[in-house]
Amino acid sequence: MHLRFATLVRSFAALVALVAAAAAPAADPSKVYRIAFPTAETGFDPARVSDLYSNTVNEAIFERLLTYDYLARPAKLVPLVAEAMPQVTENGRVYTFRIRRGIHFTPDPAFKGRKRELVAADFAYTIKRHADPKNRSPWAFMVEGRIAGLDTLIEQAKKTGRFDYDAKIPGIETPDPYTLVIRLGAPDYLFNYTVAHAPYGAIAREVVEAYGEDIGAHPVGTGPYVLKEWKRASRIVLEANSDYRGFTWDFAPAEPAWDDAIVKAMSGKKMPRIGRVEISIIEEDQSRWLAFGGKELDVLALPGTFRPQAVGADGNLLPRWTGEGVSLFKAIDPELTYTIFNFRDPVIGGFTPEKLALRRAIIMAYDVREEIEVVRKGQAVQAHMPIPAGVVGHDPSYRTINPYDPALANRLLDRFGYRKGADGWRRMPDGKPLVLRQATQTSQIDRTYNELWKKAMDAIAVRIEFDSGKFGDNLKAAKACQLMMWGAAWIADYPDGDNFMQLLYGPNTGQSNNGCYESKSFDALYERARAMSPDLPERNRLFLEMTRQMEVDGAWSMHVSRERNQMIRPWVLGYKKHPILHAEWIYMDLEPRN
Repeated sequence: MHLRFATLVRSFAALVALVAAAAAPAADPSKVYRIAFPTAETGFDPARVSDLYSNTVNEAIFERLLTYDYLARPAKLVPLVAEAMPQVTENGRVYTFRIRRGIHFTPDPAFKGRKRELVAADFAYTIKRHADPKNRSPWAFMVEGRIAGLDTLIEQAKKTGRFDYDAKIPGIETPDPYTLVIRLGAPDYLFNYTVAHAPYGAIAREVVEAYGEDIGAHPVGTGPYVLKEWKRASRIVLEANSDYRGFTWDFAPAEPAWDDAIVKAMSGKKMPRIGRVEISIIEEDQSRWLAFGGKELDVLALPGTFRPQAVGADGNLLPRWTGEGVSLFKAIDPELTYTIFNFRDPVIGGFTPEKLALRRAIIMAYDVREEIEVVRKGQAVQAHMPIPAGVVGHDPSYRTINPYDPALANRLLDRFGYRKGADGWRRMPDGKPLVLRQATQTSQIDRTYNELWKKAMDAIAVRIEFDSGKFGDNLKAAKACQLMMWGAAWIADYPDGDNFMQLLYGPNTGQSNNGCYESKSFDALYERARAMSPDLPERNRLFLEMTRQMEVDGAWSMHVSRERNQMIRPWVLGYKKHPILHAEWIYMDLEPRN
């Protein structure tokens, strides 16, 4: 009996040790991943921020129903907190999600000491927060006009000043704590992309109510990281969530030339591995370049201005960097850079023939090739349509109808009454001075773009002035239709042309449509395409018609899709730039630095 009892004790102790080991967090506090953002964040309330960098942080804190396979190309949706992909019924009108049990929010005083499990009601609340007019969510367009009964709540809130979060509507149901049913007013074959989008990660009502307007400084989610430190526009520190359930790294290679080494290094590991992420806000290209050279950053998105110091004529890294074990990952982003024109501005906006001529002349005067060759050092391709390569709806054969042609631009201005005054500068058709105002930021690269614009406008005798400000302030002003012109960029939130065309959809003005472009012709085409299945050829034809319409109207000056050259230090394991996800460190590991 004594021997048997001792054996049982040893077996039980071994079992306890095994369970403890399995439950122990995989993240190592000594593993610190250091990167830089070139533009400051604006906050961490998912319902209120639209910039890439804030959402990159939110992606690591808040979890969605669905996410994307880390290695699959093209991007592939997979479950995250949902048990499986949703059951879709009634011809694309009803989506039913089953949520995994046992997922908990990070402990926070808002929960008053209790362990708070993630439930379906949290996603219902999250969707409603985006719809609440008080939040002015830039992502409200993804649910407005789509979920049955939600628009009624929105209209009531606009009248009363209060959004009724407790009201029951047919479009959002939670029949039990782990089931979420979304009923749409019409078939929507893209709704899975909505719930996979970072801003639709679950947030707890108690947290929002506890912190009120300061919620952007108190992000509390169920994800693998928590916000540890935040010095606005300077430094962001994340730490691995010690209460996170973890996952096992198990992804199949899609591009063997790069992926095989990742799979070999990462397969079977309990994630996350990195204990701390330190993000510095470094706006100047030179400062980021020097920080990487001094091994102060682990990964660098190579600034175009420093390409000659990093990459040779053959496109490979120079010996200086390969000698340090640095590797290079190349990809054309599914994104677009462009300049918006405010269609409500009295100088440049409107649909009269002379305003169409002015905008199209401005577009044709700007030399995109010079931007690519001189400023970006070849790290970009010209954008001919609003939908970039790698996104459903892109047509590689399409060519812009507003090509670089200063001579034609001058003739257009002459024809529509923009005559030159005694000072050599063009005037409005009514004789008043014509002065363009371009909003910009304060970095050296912004000043370089200003020089390109000044050169372009000089070529057509149009005076242009630049108003420098902070990115966040410019973004806020753009959404209020207060900027005449402003340079912008949009990277795919989901790999479908709808994500780019919605930037031009009239009802999205004040949300994602920062040019305040409201064309009945464009909107009618967009609404037809929105109701179609993504695999219908007719839908792609509508995308081309939309492209032609926005070009005729001179809605944007389209510029480039950037080539991302990511320089990676040798101690970084598992890095691959994802086309949709941006918090790659969730899937990575670090070895000791050398």
